[in-house]
Amino acid sequence: MLAHLRDLVPGAGAWPRFVRNRSEQFEARLVMTRIVDSPSLFLAGMEGSELPTVVAHGEGRAVFDGDSLERATRDRLVCLQYAASDGAPAERYPANPNGSEAAVAGVTTPDGRVTIMMPHPERTTRAVQHSWHPPRWGEHGPWLRMFVNARRRVD
Repeated sequence: MLAHLRDLVPGAGAWPRFVRNRSEQFEARLVMTRIVDSPSLFLAGMEGSELPTVVAHGEGRAVFDGDSLERATRDRLVCLQYAASDGAPAERYPANPNGSEAAVAGVTTPDGRVTIMMPHPERTTRAVQHSWHPPRWGEHGPWLRMFVNARRRVD
């Protein structure tokens, strides 16, 4: 929804449109994502993490207009990418579940206050939502930090 409102969001001019998946089907499963260094306040301190993330969408392919991918990359607005098994950006299906350009799964604004992403990390905030997790996680999965970061910013 926020991608459609990019004209109203300050700093969102380089954001992509999200269109129908290349697979021509609804994708609903876990994929690996890599958090990229960006100004996103939600992802602060999580840079470099590779985490399983739920995808559940039929229109999740990030498509950039004109030179907006270059601008988004240059300005560090790309904050989340689909990751291949070696941690590199996933360019091909099934690791890139929708065919997004440059494996883009999420973008933010230059001030980091607005972050959009097509995967659903909110569906894996608890450790029990993962089929396996290291015991050190305790009750909370690593994606909970995204919401803790937002809460800290509001306080």
